Amino acid sequence: MKDKKQAVYDRLWALGVAFAVTEHPAVYTIDEMDSLGITLDGDVLKNLFLRDAKGKRHFLVALDKEKHANLDALRGQLESSKLSFASEERLERYLGLKKGAVTPLGVFQDTAGAVEVAFDRSLIGRAKVGVHPNDNTATVWLSFEDLVGVIEASGHPVRYVEVE
Repeated sequence: MKDKKQAVYDRLWALGVAFAVTEHPAVYTIDEMDSLGITLDGDVLKNLFLRDAKGKRHFLVALDKEKHANLDALRGQLESSKLSFASEERLERYLGLKKGAVTPLGVFQDTAGAVEVAFDRSLIGRAKVGVHPNDNTATVWLSFEDLVGVIEASGHPVRYVEVE
């Protein structure tokens, strides 16, 4: 089976997306990325994998690393019941990812289209955003516009939310 990172790089090349990669030790938090200086290279995204109260809807919400999402405020914008963080088991089942590797690019592995993707509106226009390539030992850098384009090319519509 192809390495998860290589599969992402191959997909980005096939879509004609310009990107760069920073390899690094496994990181599980934004603080760890900060301590390694990774966040100095561009705007790293914080990614939340959420579920509704009944576990019927799943959301991947991406926002600037400096922001903190209010789940009640997101609930209204996503027209959902009460939101909570999804379990590691759900993360593996729906996106094929492990804790610490949550990324919008995980939707490449969601062939059923079960996960809804939302980005904080403040990310629009960012020239260089960083996300993991389905593995937390690297960060892929690309424009926000290209990130949205590859998510949409995977068959996942993108919506926008306001995160304070």
